[in-house]
Order: sequence, then C-alpha cells, then structure tokens
Amino acid sequence: WQVKWKGKDLFDLVCRTLGLRETWFFGLQYTIKDTVAWLKMDKKVLDHDVPTEEPKTFHFLAKFYPENAEEELVQEITQHLFFLQVKKQILDEKIFCPPEASVLLASYAVQAKYGDYDPNVHKRGFLAQEELLPKRVINLYQMTPEMWEERITAWYAEHRGRARDEAEMEYLKIAQDLEMYGVNYFAIRNKKGTELLLGVDALGLHIYDPDNRLTPKISFPWNEIRNISYSDKEFTIKPLDKKIDVFKFNSSKLRVNKLILQLCIGNHDLFMRRRKADSLEVQQMKAQAREEKARKQMERQCLAREKQMREEAERTRDELERRLMQLKEEATMANEALMRSEETADLLAEKAQITEEEAKLLAQKAAEAEQEMQRIKATAIRTEEEKRLMEQKVLEAEMLALKMAEESERRAKEADQLKQDLQEARESERRAKQKLLEITSKSSYTQSMNSSTTALPTDLPSFNLINESLSFDFKDTDMKRLSMEIEKEKVEYMEKSKHLQEQLNELKTEIEALKLKERETALDILHNENSSRGNSKHNTIKKLTLQSTKSRVAFFEEL
Repeated sequence: WQVKWKGKDLFDLVCRTLGLRETWFFGLQYTIKDTVAWLKMDKKVLDHDVPTEEPKTFHFLAKFYPENAEEELVQEITQHLFFLQVKKQILDEKIFCPPEASVLLASYAVQAKYGDYDPNVHKRGFLAQEELLPKRVINLYQMTPEMWEERITAWYAEHRGRARDEAEMEYLKIAQDLEMYGVNYFAIRNKKGTELLLGVDALGLHIYDPDNRLTPKISFPWNEIRNISYSDKEFTIKPLDKKIDVFKFNSSKLRVNKLILQLCIGNHDLFMRRRKADSLEVQQMKAQAREEKARKQMERQCLAREKQMREEAERTRDELERRLMQLKEEATMANEALMRSEETADLLAEKAQITEEEAKLLAQKAAEAEQEMQRIKATAIRTEEEKRLMEQKVLEAEMLALKMAEESERRAKEADQLKQDLQEARESERRAKQKLLEITSKSSYTQSMNSSTTALPTDLPSFNLINESLSFDFKDTDMKRLSMEIEKEKVEYMEKSKHLQEQLNELKTEIEALKLKERETALDILHNENSSRGNSKHNTIKKLTLQSTKSRVAFFEEL
C-alpha cells in the first residue's frame, strides 16, 4: 500500500481482495490507549492516531450489524464474515449465550465445517480439538467433554443436507436474538452523576444498568432521534419531537464520544435505508444471489441424484455378489453330495459282490453236506452203537444242511437288497449331477450380470464442476417456482422453530441436574430471571418504546 493512501484506499483494497460488495457493514479497527477506534475513510492512514510500532495492525471487522441477517446479508462472503465474527464473540463471551443455545449453535458450526454427519467418519472424539462452547458454559456443569460432544453430535446429525452457507445463516438467525448481539457498550454518566451503560445497535440507543447488560432500562429507536452531537465529553441527543427537551450524558473520554457518534450515524443511516426501497446495486446483488442460490440448489439436486444412483448401483452389485457367493456355496455342497453319492454307490456295489460270492460258497457247502449225508445213509452199520452214532451224525448233518440253506436264503435276500440300494444310489448320483449342471448354468449367468452391473458406477454421468460448463436460464416459471419454494420454506421454518424451542427446553431440563449453582455468573442469573418472566430481547425493547419519549427522557434524568 502507498504512504499517501487514505483510509478508503486501504479499505477498498481489502474488500476487493475478499470479493466483498456489501462494504457498508464493515470497517478497519485499531486500538489506541485501550480504546477502540475505526479508520476514517476520508483521512490519510498515517494521519490517524495509530500506534507508532511496526507493523501497524488493523482488524477488518463488522462495524454495523443487520436487524435481520437473512433478509439483509446478500453475499455468501458477507454471511461468512459475520458468522466468524459472531462465533468468536460468543466463544470469547463478549456476547452472552445460554448453555442450551450454545450447544445448538455449536452443532451448526460443526455442520458448516464438516458437512453432513457420517457415523463411519465422525467417530467418538472427532470434536476433541474443536473450541465450540464458551468456557463459562463448560465450567457451569459437571459434564465431561465426551458428554458435551454427544449432545452436540445429536443435533449435528439432524442438520443433514444443509450446505455451509445455510448452516452459517441458521447460526446467525439464532445468534441475532441474543440480548448482547450487535450492541456496543459505553460507560456514561447522566446529569446526576449516576454511572450507566449506553448501548448502540441497529435498532437505536439503549440505557443499561452497569450490572445488567441484558435488559435495557430505556430505549430510543433511531426514528425518534433528530440530532446527535457532542462537545468535549458531553454528548447531546435531540428527540424528533421538538417539544421534548434534549437529554445529555457524559463519557469518560473525548475519543469515546467520537466513536459513539460514528456508530450512531452509521446505524441511523442503515436503519433509515432498510425502510426505503433497495438501491439498484442492492437489487442487482439480490437478483444475482437468488440466481446463485437456485443454481446451487440445482447442483445439489444433481449431485444428490448422482449419489443416489451410485448407491443403488453399489447395492445392486453387492446383492449380485452375495447371490453369486450363495450359488458358489450351493455348487460346492452339490459337488460334495455327488462325491458322497459316488463313494456310497461304489461301496454298495463291492458289498453286493462279496455277499453274492458268500451266497455261492454257502450253496456249495450245503450241496457237499447233502452228499455227505447221502453217503452216510448208504453205509451199513453193523452194531447198534454205530447205528446210534450214525443217527446222531445224520441228525447233525441235517441240522447243518438246514442252517446252510437258511443262511444261503438270507444271503440271497441281502444281495437283492444291496442291488436295490445300488440302483437307488445311482439314481441319487444322477439327480446330483443334474442339480450341479443347473447351478453351474445359473452361476455363469450371474457372473455375466455381475460384471456388467459392477461397471455401472464408473459409467454413471459424473458431475465435474471444472470440465463441464453450467448455464441456467431462469425463466418466469422458474422464478415463480422458486418463490413458492421460499414460501414453503418459511412455513417449514415456523414449524422447525417450534420444534427447536421444544428441543432447547428438553436439553435445558436434561442438563439442569448437572449444573453447579455456585458457578452461575450474574448474567446467568439475569437471563434465567428474564426467561422465567417470558422476556426476550425484542419484546423488552418493544415494551420500552411504547412509553412516550418524554417520559423516557425524564426517567433517564432521574436515574
């Protein structure tokens, strides 16, 4: 950068580098003597009262905050910068955030960083190194890091399908309802010397008790203020109603009054600008943002379809592989059965042959016994004793012949039975061969199908953001459809908000038993009191502004 550069030159360089067009929200901040200051656009950088040490440090930060982030922040880079700044302010406890809301915001921060939850990738302990919750919240409960991670992950899993910019916007939509969001606080004194806090934000000026930065005592919206000025340390505010006296307060330093005036002028200008028709530049940016949103939505739908097709193809391939393995197992079993059948048939044939030979041998022995009996009968026995012995031998020979005949008959029947078993075994072998032939034919068909299906994922159309040119013609019908989708999203958001509040209450009840009451800060106690009364940021300011301006000025003077 050049030595002669003005603040605007340096600021524009940063904005061009970031590709930022919504420049009116931002500024370059520096610190001088423990006081925050902002670089003036029309003044040379080196003419500012900046610290003399080198290098000179300026912080590019949001100087003014939107009333409604979703409606006002158009560019994705603008949303991202606000997300980073608000997230840091919550973690640094510059913005008070209740524990249950801290867990929800952490889940959106995780979605923005990691994308959709995948239990196979995002395993226990994957958030161990992440700073996601304010230390005040962690110290307030008897809960381990694993317990906090479990609760954050439970909500993180519900954000499936949200892109980074959508998750960051959801974060901002919740954060903007926190009482200290977008408020710059300054120590002041009224005419009576009472120490108070002045809060400057997108809605107006608010007066706080120094011990309670959550709930203002008095509020003055920007549309009720006519003029703001200061002289030395005295600050003067003139109401729109000229009949009402001005009210004054004193700050600690002249430099602080300069800062207050800058913030008041900038916030007032944006307040009035929001209530007018958008400039041509903003209209163009919003139109481009709508087209970009529609294009990204179409991209996501295309990617989702491609992913679904790939998953279906993989499931089909896995099913075919499983079926192939099943058929292979069946073929193996059939082969084993066939081998067993063949072995059984061989054994039965061998046994039948042996039995047949035994039957022939027994028949031969029976014939020989018969011949021996006939020979014995023919022999003449002279003595009675020989006759008796002969009769006894004859009887034994007859008994043996009878036994031989029975055994021969039994062996013959056994041989017939073995022949029948052999025939059945061969029939079983024939059937097993037939079944194996059928399984083999099925297996070859499945393999051919599997090879063609397995190649399916690689043949699917790939969505290449680099090589393929994307062009979208947004016709009237497309914009009408987009408008209808936006209306539908609004209805869904209302339903989700109700569900979200129920979830927040459930979490609050669930972890209440683990709270260490003695560690509650003053802001914790004040927030719980406001919640029990049903007070929120917006309805508190609304109630205060219903009072007349005159009564509010008088009340400020009497504090």
